[in-house]
Amino acid sequence: MANQINTNRRSSGYLPNRWPLQNAKARFSELVRRVKNEGPQHVTVHGHDEVVVISSEEFLRLKGNLTGQALIAAFQASPHRDIDLEPSRAPMPVRDVTL
Repeated sequence: MANQINTNRRSSGYLPNRWPLQNAKARFSELVRRVKNEGPQHVTVHGHDEVVVISSEEFLRLKGNLTGQALIAAFQASPHRDIDLEPSRAPMPVRDVTL
C-alpha cells in the first residue's frame, strides 16, 4: 500500500517538502510535524511556491535580535562616524495674525 501511495504522489506531481495548498490545509498537523522533523516545508498555489513554513526556532534565528545593537555597531565602525548629522535649522517665516 505504501508503494501505491508513493506512486500516486509521483504521478500527481508530488515533491518532497512541497504541499499544494489544499493538502496543507487538510493535513496541517502533519505539515507542522514535518517542519519540526524535516525542516522547512513549501506550500504551493497553482504549482508555484507561495510560502515556506518554518519552525519558530528557525524564525527567531533568522529574525535575529532586534535590540538595535547591530545598527549601533555598524555606525560606530563607519569611517565616517565623525561627520555631523545634525540638520541645519533655518528660521521659519511667521505670518502676522490679526485678532
